[in-house]
Amino acid sequence: MKRALPPITALAVLILWTQAPSAAGTEQAYNVAGKDSFSIGAGDIRSEVSYAGKQTLSLRRRGKTTRYEARVTYTRSDGAASTDATGTYVADVLPSGDTLDAANGDPDYLTVLNQPFAARLDPQTLVDLRRLRGALPFDFPSPFVGSTLHGHLAHLPAGPLGTRKAIGVRFEAAGPMKGALPDRPGLTLDGRISMRGNAYYDARDAMLLALETTVTITGFVSNRSGKDPVTIVYHRSIRAALPERTP
Repeated sequence: MKRALPPITALAVLILWTQAPSAAGTEQAYNVAGKDSFSIGAGDIRSEVSYAGKQTLSLRRRGKTTRYEARVTYTRSDGAASTDATGTYVADVLPSGDTLDAANGDPDYLTVLNQPFAARLDPQTLVDLRRLRGALPFDFPSPFVGSTLHGHLAHLPAGPLGTRKAIGVRFEAAGPMKGALPDRPGLTLDGRISMRGNAYYDARDAMLLALETTVTITGFVSNRSGKDPVTIVYHRSIRAALPERTP
């Protein structure tokens, strides 16, 4: 799937850095954790799934294209049993600046490339982020249905993460949702989706160092009798594996 990159005024949410990595490529390791919760009606149907694992993001130059590839290995626990799983996500950044989603084998939304924050910012966006004051409004396509979320970005104070200096951004957006749920296609929901999170980037090379993001879906299931309320919460935490600072 080919998608154009959002305008710079959105501070490059989902934008990948198009400057070429070194000939040997670039790799960054991350620790990842997550939790999904689902409830319907007066608590008569409830489920919770947690995730914990590690992943590696690699950047490789392929002619004039830069390939981003994330591979994650994790344990999936649903309270009754735990299973080991893997996931991959591959995206190519073309010379035009467009991004081509080459492969999506990440059904649990755990790879760093399958989040509402960029894995790496372009140089101008990093400059814009440093200069950002106040809240910057923008529109953002919903990750689940074909609607648009309205929200804003705001600068977070800079500070150290491990041995690196980090620059942060806060993200909030919300909008209507009507359609099948991504992991429960048999349920059609009419309600609202909201997203919020924080991300921190390396002040030197603009690589993502840490993110916390939460997606909340609320509404009513339309293909059941009555008006059963539904609440679904997806939370993801991804943090770069960095050496600790020495005193």
